[in-house]
Order: sequence, then structure tokens, then C-alpha cells
Amino acid sequence: MSDASTPLMRQHAAIKKEHPTALLFFRVGDFYELFLEDAVTAARELQITLTSRQKVDGIPLPMCGVPYHAAEGYISKLIRKGYKVAICDQVEDPKLTKKLVRREVTRVVTPGTAADSQLGSEENNFLCAVARRAPAAGSAALSGATTLGFAALDLSTGEFRATEFSGPDADRRVADELQTLRPRELLYAASLPLFSTPSRQGSFDAAASAAAPESSPEQSAIPHLPTAGKYGAPSGKDGPPVSAATPRLASTELAPFARWSETPLDDWIFATDYAIPLVENHFGVLSLEGFGLASHNAAACAAGAILHYARQTQVSQTRVGSLDHVDRISYYERQNCLILDAVTVRNLELIEPLFAGSGDAVTLFRALDHTLTPMGKRLLRAWMLRPAIDPAEINQRLDAVWAALSRLMQREELRRSLDGILDIERLLSRIALETANPRDIIALGASLARLPGVRRALAQLPAARLGALHQLLDECADVRERIERTLVAEPPVTLNDGGVIRGGFDMELDELRDISRNGKGYIARIEQRERERTGINSLKVKFNNVFGFYIEISKSNLDRAPADYERKQTLVGAERFTTPELKEYEAKVLDAEEKIVAIERRLFAELRLSIAAESRRIRQSALALAEIDLLLSFAHLAALRNYCRPEFDGESDAPIQRIEILEGRHPVIEQPELTGSNDRFVPNDLYLDSAKQSILLITGPNMGGKSTYLRQTALIVLMAQMGSFVPATRARLSIVDRIFTRIGASDNLARGRSTFMVEMTETAAILNTATPRSLILLDEIGRGTATYDGLAIAWAVVEFIHQQCKAKTLFATHYHELTELEELFDSVKNYHVSVKETAGSIVFLRKVSSGAADKSYGIEVAKLAGLPAEVISRAREVLHQHENAEHTATTQLAPKPEKSGPVQLTIFTPVSNTVLDRLREADLDSLSPREAMNLLYELKKQVD
Repeated sequence: MSDASTPLMRQHAAIKKEHPTALLFFRVGDFYELFLEDAVTAARELQITLTSRQKVDGIPLPMCGVPYHAAEGYISKLIRKGYKVAICDQVEDPKLTKKLVRREVTRVVTPGTAADSQLGSEENNFLCAVARRAPAAGSAALSGATTLGFAALDLSTGEFRATEFSGPDADRRVADELQTLRPRELLYAASLPLFSTPSRQGSFDAAASAAAPESSPEQSAIPHLPTAGKYGAPSGKDGPPVSAATPRLASTELAPFARWSETPLDDWIFATDYAIPLVENHFGVLSLEGFGLASHNAAACAAGAILHYARQTQVSQTRVGSLDHVDRISYYERQNCLILDAVTVRNLELIEPLFAGSGDAVTLFRALDHTLTPMGKRLLRAWMLRPAIDPAEINQRLDAVWAALSRLMQREELRRSLDGILDIERLLSRIALETANPRDIIALGASLARLPGVRRALAQLPAARLGALHQLLDECADVRERIERTLVAEPPVTLNDGGVIRGGFDMELDELRDISRNGKGYIARIEQRERERTGINSLKVKFNNVFGFYIEISKSNLDRAPADYERKQTLVGAERFTTPELKEYEAKVLDAEEKIVAIERRLFAELRLSIAAESRRIRQSALALAEIDLLLSFAHLAALRNYCRPEFDGESDAPIQRIEILEGRHPVIEQPELTGSNDRFVPNDLYLDSAKQSILLITGPNMGGKSTYLRQTALIVLMAQMGSFVPATRARLSIVDRIFTRIGASDNLARGRSTFMVEMTETAAILNTATPRSLILLDEIGRGTATYDGLAIAWAVVEFIHQQCKAKTLFATHYHELTELEELFDSVKNYHVSVKETAGSIVFLRKVSSGAADKSYGIEVAKLAGLPAEVISRAREVLHQHENAEHTATTQLAPKPEKSGPVQLTIFTPVSNTVLDRLREADLDSLSPREAMNLLYELKKQVD
């Protein structure tokens, strides 16, 4: 439905046609109006009133609106819900035209290009792109020659990075990176084979894809929902665009995995001859060699597509915003950091809690976040998701933390100097994109004003890393001074009413302000003079926006009005007049006010442009501040919680890899203010090495602390490789390249996968990917199926890790049969969590000791959980009967013959041919329960 009845609606229809899949914010006076389907969607999502315009064919046109000065908040809400918004502004002064005001889309805001103040300070807002470099002619679509370029840009901070993935599992590795970065929007070429299969719509499971190293166009791991449109808004695959009212998000069914909107672009945008020169021109270089991209064309093409999209959405002919703050790009290799897949990030609760109702206080991020700046918070998140693996880098960080920890006064002085610094990166991005208001620039100036104090305090801490940061920290005094000279200390939010530029900065502006400000006195003098001239004491000189300045005389005094008064308006009880003098002054004042606003806009734009020109310096200082803040936060945390400095053994490729932790603690659970628990945390020791003790089999009751022991080990290793001190008395570690976890139970029914299937696919991913330098945490493998099936799988997994992966492993289990593995493999050791039995109950000691647990205490735990007394009593009876049956079977066995030495019988010990023959001959269907039991006793006697 369209409305061609008015010029305004015809103009709206034409602009909407250019942006069919974005919600069109159409500026009309002091409001942004939305019409038709856009209005219905916006009213529903923003919870604002839906009204209607004039009817067409008897049907009212839906309409809603928001004030233009408050539009950013509404737009942010829509962007967070996955919508794209086209902002259509009036690009000419309504006073200067008698026709319809010209309007133009000045900016398109998408989930991946949002740079407003509503973004969370601790999280990046990444826009990602995938580019495919085709394999050689004649090769398979996804052969080993396939290369996928990957790039990510946070337009709100200027962070820009790129990498490449090659080989048959390239798509799975891209998917892993997407789940780690959690972008808001993904760009790709519309013809990219990896994104063309309807069978993959809507979901992705990292573990499932990792378990299947072979990929094909029909079974790609990269998540997808088909979309289309100029800026990538939702559309059908083969039909017309879907309404913007129904945004499409790629997601996973396994919360809290990332969700993002998808945007297909034309293929030529990813072409080498377009994308690479675009990147070179943006950075002003002849070659991308200096950024590490010279031999990585796929990565460079992905980066070029992002720059193209950012320019198309953020810059228009009437708005000359730039991407100056995007001043560098870095090429990285994923294997150059400790790799954490999405399953591990979820299971360790690094960023988000495992269970939605538990609150984010239980996450490692919240436990470690003592940063003082938004930049520091984002860097903490980045280091947590990408811990270092270079021992030199890690030790430089640890040296800096130690220097700050050992000097309390200097550390606290530096922390005080950081307090109050705002989000310099995002303020800078809004300045470069021309969305910053006067208060944003004042905030930037106030933050820069604290840099001299930071540098002075930083100079007192002797550490090589802190010294390097001291050199990188540019005070930007010239930028700060220009801001202070130009703007008043407390400017209004907008430029509409003036009052932004400081007095004395511009002579012409000061003169015009003098005319405007002295108007009241001039008018008062005219009024007094005219009263004396006419003898009318009630005569008044007034002003309004419709009639300008006028002289008002009551009807009873009209006979005394001078002949040179010109009648202007007749009221019920008065007449309004003007004079040549009043007309002249009115023109002068009104002209001055318009000029004041115009001059202030020009001066503000010049200031904004001059700051954007210094983006590189300002961003460098912001990056230095982020690292200073984070290292100080680590030092503050170490002092507050008695953390120790981890020690690393030599080179990362040393022949013997070890993890030795003395009195280790869980960094989250030990904090009662975070968990709400008042229980005293019990520290535990741990020793693993790649030679004699690489696998720990941990038995014990549920609730005894096995999972906590597993997780705290991983978190201590992760924190150490971040450069943080760790919750332990001592920690001696080797570099870990990957951490894998298989903890807890979850299903994926939307994809037809049960809890056990999810468990097996995650386990497969671990076994197919782990290396001798990896750390594996496995909790209750095989519990989702029949007992003997699960036991067999768990046994085989331990054997495979011991013989093939050789990774350091913590394996928590209730299968006591697995404890026999200690006698079969030198590197497998049994440990258990201790409990104390009291009268009819147990007490969890939460202490991990060597040796296997004597029993599981399952009934005691069930009693603590509140099962009815009848159930507990009956369970004990059934358990007693089974134990007696086992004891009776054992006593009925004939005495064992003397043997030359001990023989260990395991569940995998081959049985004799006689036993096998008897089993083959037995007709099990015709045996009574008693006959079957006797047969079993007899066979067991032969085996023993």
C-alpha cells in the first residue's frame, strides 16, 4: 500500500524504495516519523503509540514518531533487536524554500555499525566479513586449496583485525572465531557457497562441526539465515524482500551462544581488484605488507568489504563523516594465542553464566574486573578470550603486575589518576563519524586532561612493559587546549540554540552575541521613551515568533497613538503597532541569532574535524591507557585476594609439560560476595606432567567438588597466560595451547540431537583436536547411555588420550571400574574428593586426595537433596540386596589356584574360548532367571 496523495508521502515512498529493508526515520519538523509497515514495527518494538495519517481508499495509513533530539535512544533499541535503520534528514533550511523540503538518507545504522553511547562499555560491537578465495580450477569446492578470509571491525572503537583459514575445516574454524568474537553483523558475498544451503538455516553447534573435520557445501558449519537488500536487511531466498518488521538473526539453539544478523553483499565488493586497493587507499599505503596482509589476499578482501560497507552506511553527500579513527589493521594467527572454543567459554563461565538465572556475578569476567576505564574492561575481555602463549609476552605482563603490586603508594596514585577517564575510543569514533555532540567533546577533553597525571604516576613504577606504555602515552595537550579554548565548560546537548562556543574565541560571534544579549535593554529604552512620548503608561514593547517585535496599546488609549505607528494586529482589548525603528532592530536581532547558530555550527564542525585529524595519536593513548588500567587491575586484585605470581617452565616446546598448583582456589567461588555462599573455600593441590602423571581420574560423590576442581585448574592456567597473578600459594606451569571442556548435560532437540549426542560430539571435537600441550577437562563422560556402553566409551576415551593425544587431562567420573586403569598405564593416577560419614549422613570435605573413592554416596546425596524418606529407605534396601548378591556370588566361587604373581582382571581382559563357547550354546530366551544366574556363576568361576 502506498500513498501518493501528498508530495510529502510521495517523497517518502521514493526514499523508502531505495532502502526497502531498513526502518526509515523520516524527519518532519521536530520529529522522526515512520509510516506504513515501518510504523507498525517501530510502535510494537519501542512500545510507542501507533496513530494514523489521512485515509487512502478508506484505509488509514499507520504512523508513529519520536522526537529528533531523543532519537538515538530509540534507534539503539531497534539496533539491539537486529533491525537496520535509515536516518532521513532535512538537507535544506525550510525557511529558504517555498517548495517541499529536500530530504536525504544521511546515515544507515546497522547492528554491526552502531557507534552510539548506548553500547555496553565492556563489550566490542564487531562487524565481521568472510571472503572466499576460490581453489584452483578443477579442484573440489572445499578442497584443501580453499581459503577463507576473515575480518572484524569495531566501528565504535576503531579496532580492526583480519586473518585467514585454509583447508577442509576452514568453515568450522571461521565459525569458532565468530562464536568467540560474538559479532553483531556478518557480511559475505551473496554467491559464497558456504552460505547457500537452506539445510543449515538458523543454527550452528561448534562441537558438532569440530567433530567432523570433513566439510562440504551441503554441511558447512558457518551459521546462516538468508538475507538480502542493499544494506543486508532481511529477505527471502528467492522471493521479494521480507518486511523489516521481521529481522533475521543467525543463532544457535545452545544459549548463550552468539547471535548476529547477516548481510549478503554483491560479489564485486569482495573482488581482489576492488577490495585490496580500497584498503590500501584507506590507510594511505602502497602495499599492505606493513600490516602483514601482503600475502593474505582473502583476509584483505574481507577487510575491504567491511570498509566498503562502513562507508556506504556511515558517509553521505551531505554528511562528510570519516573513518579516520580506523587507522590500523592487524593480521593475526588464531594459533598465536591460547585457543578457547565456544563450548569451553560457556562451560567455564568466562563471560556469561551457564544458567540464565544465576546472574553475571558468577562469571570470571566479573570476578576479575577491577578496571577503572571502559577501554580496560574491553581489554580484559579480549585477553580472557585470547590468552597469550608467548612466554616472553606473559612474563613482561607479570613483571609489570609485580612492579605495581610491590609499590602500594605509587599503584594507588596511578589508579586515582585513571579514575574519571571516560571511553576515549568511542568518543573519538563518534567525533570521526560526526555523531558527537558538544558534551561528547567536552568529555574527551576532560579525559585527556588526566593524562599528564597518569604519565607522572606511571614513571614511578619500574617495569619494562610500563616504561614502553609510558612512551606510547601521548598527552595530546594541543587537542585538549583547543577543546578548552573553543567550548564552554558546560555546553548544551545540541547546537540548535547556540551557547556552545566560548566567549572570546571568535570576534564576529562575540559581536553578534552582544547585539542579541543587549536587546532587552534596548527594548526597555524604546518602551520608556514611547511611554513618555505618548503619555500611555500601560504601553508595552513585546516579541513573539509570529509577529516579531511590536508595540501594544490598550483600546482605551488608542486615541493617543502617534500617527507614525503602523497597525500590525488587532486584538479584543488592544492594538499592536510597529515603527520603522522597531522593524530595523527586529531584522538586526533576528539576523544576529541566525548568524550566531550558523557560526557556532561552523566552529564546532571545524573543532570536530581537527580532533578527527589527530585520531591516530588519541587512539594510541587510549590503547596504552587500556593496558595500564588492566595491569593495575591485576595488581590490585593480587593484593586484595592474596594471589601468587605463576612461574613458567622455560620454552613452550619443552619436552616435559607440567601443571603444578599448590593450594589452588577457584577465583569466583572463593568470593562469597559474588556467589552468595558463606561456606569456607577449601584449597587443593594439583600436579600434572606429560611424562608420569598426565591423566587424573577423579572419583567421589556428587556435590563433593569434582567439577569445581576441574574448573579452577583451567581458570588458573587461563589467568596465568593472561598475565594475571593466580589464586594459589604457588603455581608452576608450562604453556598450554588449548583448553577443552566437556562438563554438564545439555541437549539440542531443535537439531534432533539428544543430551548424549551433544556429549559425544563435544568429546569427539576434543579428541580430534587436542595436542600434547592441551589441557582437557572431562566430567562424567558416558553417563547419558546404558551403564556398560558408557563405561566402555569412557574407558576407550582415557586410553585414546593416553596413547594418542597425550594431553594433560582431568577426568571426573562415577565409574569406579575406571580406577583399574591406574595399574595399566603409568601416566594415569587415581584421585578422589573426600567426605566424612556421620550418623545417617555425610559431610563434604571438598579435599582432593590421592587414591580412588570407596563408594559413590549417591543415596546420601539424594537424601540431602530432599527425596522422601520412603524413597531413601527403599533405595538402601535395594542397594543392600545387590551388595549381598555380589558377596554371595563371590563366596560360592571355588578357591583360586595358586598363581606365580598377581593378575589384574579388567573389563577388557579376554575370556577363555570355553566361556565363549558356553555363551554361544546357551539359549538365553528359554532360561529361567535362576538358571541364568547359575550359568553366570559357573562362567565367572571358569574366568577366575
